[in-house]
Amino acid sequence: MKSNELLAGIRADLDEREGARFSPWACLSRDAIRLREEDEVNQGHRQNFSIDTDRILHSLAYSRYIDKTQVFYLIKNDHITHRVLHVQLVSKIARTIGRLLRLNEDLIEGVALGHDIGHTPFGHDGERFLSDLCESHNIGRFLHNIQGVRFLQEIERKGKGWNLTLQVLDGILCHNGELHSQALEPQKGKKFETLDREVRQKKEDASLDIWPMTLEGCVVRMADTISYIGRDIEDAIRLGLIRRRDIPEKCRRILGDTNGTIVYTLVEDLVANSLARPSVNFSIKVGTALKQLKAFNEESIYRNQKVKAQTPKIKLMFELLFEKYLRDLETGNEDSDIFRGFLDGMSPEYMAEASTAEIVRDFIAGMTDEYFLNQCHKNLVPQRMTSIS
Repeated sequence: MKSNELLAGIRADLDEREGARFSPWACLSRDAIRLREEDEVNQGHRQNFSIDTDRILHSLAYSRYIDKTQVFYLIKNDHITHRVLHVQLVSKIARTIGRLLRLNEDLIEGVALGHDIGHTPFGHDGERFLSDLCESHNIGRFLHNIQGVRFLQEIERKGKGWNLTLQVLDGILCHNGELHSQALEPQKGKKFETLDREVRQKKEDASLDIWPMTLEGCVVRMADTISYIGRDIEDAIRLGLIRRRDIPEKCRRILGDTNGTIVYTLVEDLVANSLARPSVNFSIKVGTALKQLKAFNEESIYRNQKVKAQTPKIKLMFELLFEKYLRDLETGNEDSDIFRGFLDGMSPEYMAEASTAEIVRDFIAGMTDEYFLNQCHKNLVPQRMTSIS
C-alpha cells in the first residue's frame, strides 16, 4: 500500500470515529465546507479543521501577533499580555471546554488561533482610528473580525488566500467577546453566501450581534471573554491602575479576585450548564457577575485616562501614514514600503479588486506596533543629513 493511501486510511478512520466519540451537536470534520475543492491526495493524514489550523499557524499574519497590543501599548513591561499570548490562552481555554463537552477540538483551535488575526497595531484604539479613516475615504468601517476573514481568504499568500473552511471563517467573524452573552446557540445552515452577507451587514451596523454556525464557534466566543477578563485585571494591577480590592464585591464573591480563580469559575460554570445541550450557557448568577465585571473593566481599565496620554499622538500618526501611503499609490512611488513590503508580487486579482484606500487599509492593519512606529519614524520624522550632494 502506498504511503498516501495509508495516511488517507488513517484520516478516514479518524473521521469515522468522530461520530461515536463526539457530542451529537459537535461539528464533524467530514462536514467541513470549503469555497474551492482541494486535491485529496495532498490532505494526507490531516483532517479538515487540522489543515486550517496549520495554515493559520504558518500564515504571515499569525507571525505578526508577536508584537501586537492586547490592551496596554507603549508600556515597557515584559509581563504585560500581548496579542500572541491572548490567542494562545483562548485556544487553551476553549479546547478545555470543548473536550469536556465532547466537541471538535481541531475546529476550536482553528477559530481560536485565527480569531484576532485582523487586529490593527495598538489594539482597539488603533482599530477605531483606522475605522474612522476608512469611513472618511468611503470604504466602510473597519472591524478586526472582518479583516481577519479578509487576511486569511484574500490577502495571505500574495492574494491567493488559504481556502479555509466556512466553519473556521464563520467562527472568526462571529467571535465578538466584547459583547456580553449569557448563552449562545449555533445558527446552523450557513453558506459562503451567508458569510458574505453577514460581512456586509456587520460593516453597516457594527452593533449587529451575529452568532456562529457551530457550537465550537460559540465556545471560542465565550472563551475569548474568559481569557481576557481576569488577565486584564492582573495587568492593570501590575501597572498600578487599580487595586485588587477595587474589584466589585459581588464579582469577587462569585467569580474570585485573581485571574486563575476567575478563569476556573467561569469554565466550570459554563461546562456544568452546557452539558447535553445544543448551546453554551452561563448560570444566571455567574453570567450576571461576569457582565458586572466587564463593566468594571471598561470603566476602570479600558477608559482609564492614565494609559491614554499618548493616544492623540497615535491617532495623528494613523492619519499621517494613511495619507502618505495613499499619496505613494496615487503617484506611483515604488520606493515606498507599501510597494516594496506589501504589493510586491501581489496577485493580479487583488490588484484589480482593491481600491487604493483599501490597499492602504490592508497594509496598516497588518502592521505590528513596532513596524508602525518604525514607519512613522522613517516617513514622518525629519532625518539629519551630513551633506546635500
